[in-house]
Parts: sequence; structure tokens; C-alpha cells
Amino acid sequence: MKLKHTIDINICKGCGLCITVCPKKVLEIADKVSSKGYYPAYQARSEDCIYCAICCTMCPDVAITITESADEAAFKQEMEA
Repeated sequence: MKLKHTIDINICKGCGLCITVCPKKVLEIADKVSSKGYYPAYQARSEDCIYCAICCTMCPDVAITITESADEAAFKQEMEA
């Protein structure tokens, strides 16, 4: 199963809670300010992500999601039909 980790930079306020709970230290705070005036978190080492979703659970603004990639989801639907 192919998963995708996404941080919505228009929602993230850069509180850093996700960074502190990430077991693989994948996340960091960006150097660039978002359109909302915050320094959002971003996935600095995406190859190390284990998709545990602890960051999603900790995010008070629900800015982080982990989803199946579109092509994998279509394949899964095809296999279940």
C-alpha cells in the first residue's frame, strides 16, 4: 500500500507538536513563512517516515493527513470489485 503524508501549510501554525512526537524525527519547521504568517512544519526526511500517524493525532489544527495515493486506491477498488 502506497501512502502519502501531507501537511496543509495554509492550516499549520508551526506549533511544533508534531515535530516533538515524531519517532523518526522526519518533521522540521520551515524557514519560509506561509501566506498566513506562520512557519509551518514540513517533511524534511520523507524517506524515513513510517506513517505511524502520531503527528496527525497530535496536530491541534488537523493540518496533517496520511492517505493512500490515488493510483493505489484505484487499484484496491478494482481488486475488491
